[in-house]
Amino acid sequence: MNPAARIGREIRFLSGLARTLWRVRKIDSDSDDLICDDFENAVDRFEDHTALIFEGQRYTYRQLDALANRFAAWADGQGVKTGDTVALLLPNRAEYIPAWAGLAKVGAATALINNNLTGAALAHCLRISGAQHVITDKETLAAVETIRAGLAKPLTYWVIDGEDEGESRRKLDLHEPKLPPERPSRGRRAGLKARDVALYIYTSGTTGMPKAAKITHTRAQLYMRAFAGATNSNAEDKVYCALPLYHSTGGLCGVGAALLNGGTLVLRRKFSATHFWDDVADNDCTIFVYIGELCRYLVNQPPHPKERAHRLKLAFGNGLRPEVWTEFQERFGVKNILEFYGSTEGNVSMFNFDGQPGAIGRIPGYLRGSFAVRLVKFDVEAEAPVRGPDGLCLLTDVGEPGEAIGLIKDDARHNYSGYADKAASERKVLRDVFELGDAWFRTGDLMRQDAEGYFYFVDRIGDTFRWKGENVSTTEVAEVIARYPGVDEANVYGVKIDRIDGRAGMAAITPGAEFKLDGLRDFLMRELPNYARPLFIRMTPAIETTGTFKYRKVDLVRDGFDPAKIEQELYFDCPETHTYIRVTPEVYAKIQSGGFKL
Repeated sequence: MNPAARIGREIRFLSGLARTLWRVRKIDSDSDDLICDDFENAVDRFEDHTALIFEGQRYTYRQLDALANRFAAWADGQGVKTGDTVALLLPNRAEYIPAWAGLAKVGAATALINNNLTGAALAHCLRISGAQHVITDKETLAAVETIRAGLAKPLTYWVIDGEDEGESRRKLDLHEPKLPPERPSRGRRAGLKARDVALYIYTSGTTGMPKAAKITHTRAQLYMRAFAGATNSNAEDKVYCALPLYHSTGGLCGVGAALLNGGTLVLRRKFSATHFWDDVADNDCTIFVYIGELCRYLVNQPPHPKERAHRLKLAFGNGLRPEVWTEFQERFGVKNILEFYGSTEGNVSMFNFDGQPGAIGRIPGYLRGSFAVRLVKFDVEAEAPVRGPDGLCLLTDVGEPGEAIGLIKDDARHNYSGYADKAASERKVLRDVFELGDAWFRTGDLMRQDAEGYFYFVDRIGDTFRWKGENVSTTEVAEVIARYPGVDEANVYGVKIDRIDGRAGMAAITPGAEFKLDGLRDFLMRELPNYARPLFIRMTPAIETTGTFKYRKVDLVRDGFDPAKIEQELYFDCPETHTYIRVTPEVYAKIQSGGFKL
């Protein structure tokens, strides 16, 4: 890199970093200012600006605030107290942000439930939320019927635009005169501090069921304010979001970039590659929030007449692979890409402000002392950091993969709130790392850092893998498959498909006498969300275990779904026939060449 280019890179990096740090500088865990105060401040500044466009309907900041106030009034009417939790089980829709903002105004926390969940996973998430009330809609209410295990205590489901159906199914009419659009007094949330919980966002780990990450007001403010600064958005920007609002990337980062700066959030219920460019161009969008998988879908689409007839100046998000990155920019003419790294529950975050393809962030050497992020040597087989003769962890060398960890301190940027489950929280803490008594958050991600300070993602530690932008717990999926009649054993893992981000689910099944393949697909469709259903099924007479009786997956992952390496029956969930078909060499070649829409 020549001197002029190097100087330009540093200017871009430092400008982005300065904007971001400036926006988060006043966040204080002991403050009385909560995330709903940030929302109200934006409303007061941009009252009549368009805040949200959803399915052809426009909402001003004032109108969104009125909706939020109605949710606050509803909570008051139901006796929801400060510190209580209400569950939100909704798809993307206009009421989503006002719902949690309104509940925050009366001191309640909101559990953001993945609306794709069904069965035992849905019951688990509702149960651990501690909520008595669930806000949902007619579309999502059907998922409640799949809960078979039951709940320890009865819940009341409040259905937006629904009808009363007994005590457990109640209509939530946001036009009801008894739900005033005026703001509740700030005294209604008196005593709450920014360190208190505002939201629960669920994340899948390796324990088999989703875990509820505690998102304090501090953490929510960090997400929203940071991206308002990092994206450099303004009141003229329109941010396109087709990501689910129950996740932090869309629901906090994307929302913050739009609403805290007076811009407009253009919200879609679900992502559609075929409608994307029409949406972006027709709504005059200038910023797009992504996960890498969405960008891959777009570059795999045939040419669209509007794919360069748009005003997108920035795409920001995470998980954009290097090979997709360059093609996405060059084909669609999106000048700037802002890739970032962060986890819902963790304290490690970084930005790639200067657009280095494939990098998830950067900490240059001259700023290393200002950022408490380190890579430690990691033993993949033992799944533990390597410790030296003195018992302390060892830093990686340049280019060497290691686990990313973040120093835990009691301030806004470095605090670790953990999960609702204290035991799960403690498992993410690494102690006595570089000195006795210190504590660091374990990201569970392997990364490498080059000599210029850029970080690159290598792999996820453990059994959890990502598919379609979601974390898939192999333990959870295996437990579901094991409930199917005739399954003696099930071993679930992720396999790579050429040119596709993440790993597709695959299950090695030992069938018993009662096993019938014909009914398995329908069973899994009922029991698992789309992203968690295995794409491949491998029949095996026995599943190899380790000396400690853990399922051995190394050889299975190496074989993948290649019929040349597998003697047993091998099936593919074909998206064209919606049935399992045998994986022949021809089918294998078609999958690897992108011949199926996955």
